[in-house]
Amino acid sequence: MKQLYRSYDESTAIFKDLQERFPAHFSLESIGQTWEKRDINLITISKDIKTANKRPALFFTGTIHAREWVGHELAIEFAKYVLENYENDRTLKAYLDTTTIYMVPCANPDGYEYSRNHFSFWRKNRRVNADGTYGVDLNRNFPIGFIKSTATTSNVYGGPEPFSEPETRALKDFVEKNADHITIALDYHSQGNVFFPAHDFRHEDTIDTTDMNTLCANMAEEIKKISGREYGIHQGKPPSKLISGSGREFYYSKGIISSVVEVGTRNISDYLDDMNENLREHIPALLVAVKEAPYYCKNNIVKRVNSFEVTEFGSNHVNLKWDYDISKNDVFFEIYRSLKDKTYCNNSNLIAKTKSLEFSDINLSSNKDYYYNIRVVHKDNFQKSPFYPQIKVRTTVEYDEFSRTYYASAKETGYVSENINNNAKHFGINSLFVGVDENKGVSYAVVTINLKSLPSNALIKSADFNLYPINRVSTTIEKYGEWNVAIVDQTKMGDITSFDDVENMELLKYVGRPTASHQLTQGIWRSWHFSGIECEYLKKSIVDEKIVLRIEGPKELRIGRSRQMMQWDIGYGKFGMGLPYRPRLELTYTEKPNISALYPKAVYTVSKENVITDEITAGFDESGAPIYSSFEFDLSALPPYDETMITKAYFELNSTRIYIKDDIRFHLEFVDTSIDQDYQNITNREIIQNVGYDVSATELKNNQTQYFMFDSFSEITLNEKLKEKATVAFVLKPTSAKRAIKDKKVSWEIKNLSLSPKLIVEYIPKRRFPLDKPSNGKIINDSGRIKLTWDNPDHPDFKGVKVIKNAYRKPLSSHDGQKLYAGSDDYTYDDFGAKDIDKYYAIFTYDDVPNYSEPIIVEYKANKE
Repeated sequence: MKQLYRSYDESTAIFKDLQERFPAHFSLESIGQTWEKRDINLITISKDIKTANKRPALFFTGTIHAREWVGHELAIEFAKYVLENYENDRTLKAYLDTTTIYMVPCANPDGYEYSRNHFSFWRKNRRVNADGTYGVDLNRNFPIGFIKSTATTSNVYGGPEPFSEPETRALKDFVEKNADHITIALDYHSQGNVFFPAHDFRHEDTIDTTDMNTLCANMAEEIKKISGREYGIHQGKPPSKLISGSGREFYYSKGIISSVVEVGTRNISDYLDDMNENLREHIPALLVAVKEAPYYCKNNIVKRVNSFEVTEFGSNHVNLKWDYDISKNDVFFEIYRSLKDKTYCNNSNLIAKTKSLEFSDINLSSNKDYYYNIRVVHKDNFQKSPFYPQIKVRTTVEYDEFSRTYYASAKETGYVSENINNNAKHFGINSLFVGVDENKGVSYAVVTINLKSLPSNALIKSADFNLYPINRVSTTIEKYGEWNVAIVDQTKMGDITSFDDVENMELLKYVGRPTASHQLTQGIWRSWHFSGIECEYLKKSIVDEKIVLRIEGPKELRIGRSRQMMQWDIGYGKFGMGLPYRPRLELTYTEKPNISALYPKAVYTVSKENVITDEITAGFDESGAPIYSSFEFDLSALPPYDETMITKAYFELNSTRIYIKDDIRFHLEFVDTSIDQDYQNITNREIIQNVGYDVSATELKNNQTQYFMFDSFSEITLNEKLKEKATVAFVLKPTSAKRAIKDKKVSWEIKNLSLSPKLIVEYIPKRRFPLDKPSNGKIINDSGRIKLTWDNPDHPDFKGVKVIKNAYRKPLSSHDGQKLYAGSDDYTYDDFGAKDIDKYYAIFTYDDVPNYSEPIIVEYKANKE
């Protein structure tokens, strides 16, 4: 027994007291009885108890597993908080004006009391089974995915049939009676600090996957505000094993968005140290769910948009559009942008409120993932719609950039443990365990990544190493320690399957920021971002076209604890989430440029009096009229436009001796090449852009050589001129702040080749445009499997195709959906795809930049007969 935790009778007494104190807003009733004849308490909190069932409702269940006491305690504290603050907190009062709260604080009273008084780790109820054993796992006794079993002693024994238990029947009857207005269901468990949104046992996102992920993310953000703890979000899908027969899936089958919430790091936490903090951080999280409940009401008049898609995107912009009936002029749209998947949507990432049906997001970073969400808002009552399925876009690389995603080499990726002799068997299968365990001892992970396609002259601009955490529930992460990634010196590396050799590896550099225990999540990629110096170490550490990374965690256990261990996916094996979840290294790089110095094919000095060739003079004549210099350069010596990117350009001029004391400045202008070399045309020239900054006569005295740097617009224009192999022209123009400057000139070197005017162009070889898209895309029924086939283009720069699946739109972005395949084959399978759901498959070609082609879209129509 833990003194600060309340017994079932004590909580009942608390609820009776609350009913007496707040009769208008609170009620306590029984929805059934357990095997041992205890009442199953239901509490209701509402603006008006008499009309509670007229409002959208949040449904809370706790402690369906006997040893997971947090749900029971949280219900008590949450009910007290809401009722005691209702009159003083306007925000809370506004929430309850539109939402009812139903709570079953303890769904397993018999098991809970048995856990409190006899066996702390008891999980099931107290049914007497036919063979004399005790208990059914109530969270395996619901019908969705129910698994028949005779293993009555198992902790996950689901009973003889669905709803065989009085506790689950009580929940069933209550939910079915109120399913028309219950919109959100949260089932509280421990342990793990993770949300598990409902799934439907199919390898597809559903129309409300974004709703569930966003709800959980918004709750997680409130938790983070209180304690700094980061909660994971993980919607289980094949090929991983799925929990069957749970309440979460039953509620979801009734049209209720639902999630399990795993709280804390132990089933029964230290109340003053851990549990008290868990309760404090979950009260504001629950209030977020209360606020959202009306938006998922089945009769909500504010419907989600009819479509939401990308129309165009580049290296620094994304254009979006959607469809909705705006004829009544009564709604507007909220657009949210995130940098990570499964992220909150709140005021901090709300980037637009608009009445338009399109939006352009600009000033973005190149080669970066962006996630967009949209919901509709009624302008009068501010009722909101559910979300439309999220868009994911990766902006293209900048004109001087390349991108690579490298995955771990399976055979050379695994973990080694101190107390295990067969560490070699941990490579290439299942998971990476990192940290410390009382049985395994200390464990390290070794990740080997082949960088064969990275050019030797690559200059790495940014790098991120990513791991996908798949299980922190059973690894019981406590509040101490951190997880680090380091680059290994391969020249002194021993056997990567030997614990001693791995522990004694010489490390060149730790990378990124450590991941502390409170940041470890499940179901959300964890990234270690390389600094500029670390990118240099990364490049230097490549040996035999690969790098080796070591991941390490805590190395000591606290007394009384059995493990401080994290489990990361490697994409293989029965516990993995599939190949897209392999450890990966993402690089953005450029290449050391080629440099060409172009000399002018013609130079002119143009004054009112005459035009002089092969001379460069600028200033003012005896009457004060400007004297111009002009330059023409031929770009035909540079490589072909389609295979070349000009990355930098600047103009070099060297002045002769000057003695001007007046304030004269010189501007270099990029001008239209069709200009004639006479005074009138030069005076009326069309300017494309000023190049660099103007230079004064005083600066020329101090520095003979001047550089005029091209800005981004000038570089883009120069690239376009390369397409035509055109002549480019420049004019040097004098200006002065004084009204009348006469007979003041500056001459510039022309005869000395080393000092002659030069257009310096830096460029890299890079394909500008994508390849042709694939052709002849088809869907074939291959012995019951969905098989996609296509024809690849015949081109030496072809590297492969990428196949994306999306049930809600034709993906324009090669990242907007579930990745099925990337490689050079001309077919793939969708082995886990649901055959009764319409969907789109988009097939893109890519080269080594990569430039992605427009996709061919293959539409799958389900046979729904």
